[in-house]
Amino acid sequence: MTPETIDQLRTPALLVESGVFDHNLATMDKVLPGARLRPHVKAFKSTAIARRLAADGHRGFCAATVAEVEGMVAAGMGDDLLLANETLQAERLGQLSDKAEITVAIDSDQTLDAAISGGVRSVIVDVEVGLPRCGCSVDEAPRLADRARAAGLMVMGVMGYEGHLMMVRDPQDKAAQVEACMATLLSAHERVGGDIVSGGGTGTFAANKWVTEIQAGSYTLMDTDYDKLGLPFQKALTVLTTVISVSKKGWLVVDGGLKAFAMDHGNPSWTDGKVLFCSDEHTTLAMPEGGSYAVGDKIRLFPAHVDPTVAKHQQMWLVEDDQIRDCWDIDLRHW
Repeated sequence: MTPETIDQLRTPALLVESGVFDHNLATMDKVLPGARLRPHVKAFKSTAIARRLAADGHRGFCAATVAEVEGMVAAGMGDDLLLANETLQAERLGQLSDKAEITVAIDSDQTLDAAISGGVRSVIVDVEVGLPRCGCSVDEAPRLADRARAAGLMVMGVMGYEGHLMMVRDPQDKAAQVEACMATLLSAHERVGGDIVSGGGTGTFAANKWVTEIQAGSYTLMDTDYDKLGLPFQKALTVLTTVISVSKKGWLVVDGGLKAFAMDHGNPSWTDGKVLFCSDEHTTLAMPEGGSYAVGDKIRLFPAHVDPTVAKHQQMWLVEDDQIRDCWDIDLRHW
């Protein structure tokens, strides 16, 4: 039977509050309309959400895994896909080159060779701008671009991810540091060419004025970590849990734990009280003063990190208060 209310759902279950979700999308669209935003599907891993964003005018998407790109193509949203990550499995994308427009990030001869031998038709040069992760140096970027063009590939431009600045809280400090990072990226772009300068994310969407497109995704659902920044987005995603035990010593236990929440940014949060700790299938909560929770009660908890939390589940339920409006498959999981 199709559930009509959240009380009919198996728990733990992901809930998306429809009004908050709509607010987040509309708020971002006012700042980054159309092609100024390249939504990052790694945050929500659902073609249902991608379709909504495409309907709002965002036709290009970026992804973090080959499977995300494959899933977007299978769903008919392959007009402009960027794998904003290096891969040595480019042949999987080359096989889709007649069905979709796919660009792959490169930062080395090895990743470029994989793109060439895999049949990929266009690449973007990933430049390291301060985050100790992927990306080549400014001096290496033009050489890789020249090699790619000599092999017949189209070089779309450059990308650089200032991920280490996402959680900087002071707006002026953040803006100054982002500008310094983007100066590095723009110096590479001068030598590489191409139409695209891609970067940014939810944490720097307003501060990064130098790229042609922002790669943001978490703003759609939000989490408690990003919520600390005072962004104009609200937390739409919760994990619905059921109370399975109540102790007379002052705590209660719900049926979602480490396997339902990503913990790299800390414990989930509860608006009614304190989260004590999480274990495999359980989260222990302190009974709030004056509280009278019983076994069987439903409790919503906010995750601290949306992207890997979503990846632990199979679907999200779009809700309006406690009424279910839709079910969105999380169909872009895995690699």
